[in-house]
Amino acid sequence: MKVAEARSTYSAQLRSYNEQKFKLAKQKQELDEKIKTTENGSVIYANEAATLELVYNAVEEKQNEYQEYMDQLMGQWNAKFNEVASKQQADAAKEYGEEMGKLITVARRIMHGDIVPQSDEKKLMEFDRDLYQMAKNIGMLAKMKDKKEYDSLWDEEKKEYEDPMEAANEEEAFASGPEIVSVEDTIAAAAPGEETPSES
Repeated sequence: MKVAEARSTYSAQLRSYNEQKFKLAKQKQELDEKIKTTENGSVIYANEAATLELVYNAVEEKQNEYQEYMDQLMGQWNAKFNEVASKQQADAAKEYGEEMGKLITVARRIMHGDIVPQSDEKKLMEFDRDLYQMAKNIGMLAKMKDKKEYDSLWDEEKKEYEDPMEAANEEEAFASGPEIVSVEDTIAAAAPGEETPSES
C-alpha cells in the first residue's frame, strides 16, 4: 500500500473513532450525573456504567493503535519528502556554482578577445549587463593575434526534478497497518449484545 493511500485510509478510521469516542465520553458524563442525582444510582446504573466503560476503553485502545501507526507513517512521509527536497537543494546549489563558473569563464574569454558562441554572450548579458559590457570593452582593447574560438559551455538540456510530495506519497508504506475494524464492530466486541451507543 502506498503511503498516500495508507494515510487516507487510516485518517478516515481515526476520524470515525474520534467521533465515537467523543459521543461515548458525553454519555459517560451524562451517566455520571444520573448516578450522582439518583438515590442508589451507583447500584442502579452499575451494569450500564461498566458496559459503557468497556466500550469506551475498547474504542480508545483501537484509536490509539491507529494513531500510533499514523504517527509512524507520517514520520516515513516526512523523511522521504525531506530526502528528496534536500537532494534537490544540494543539486540546485551545485548547479548555481557551475553556472557562475561558466559565466566567469565566458567573461574571461571575451576579455581576452576570443570568440564565444552568441548564446553564451547572451547568457552573460542576461546575468550581468555591466560585466558583459566591461568584458566586451576589454576584449576590443586586447591585442592578441591568435583569437581562440570556443564552443558553448551550456548543455541546453533541462534537468527534471522529482516532486518531493509526490515521492513521499508514492513510497510504499513501511509496514501494513493495523486491521481495519469499524467502530461499530469494536463496540460490539467490547459489549456483546449491547446496541451501539447512540447520540444523545
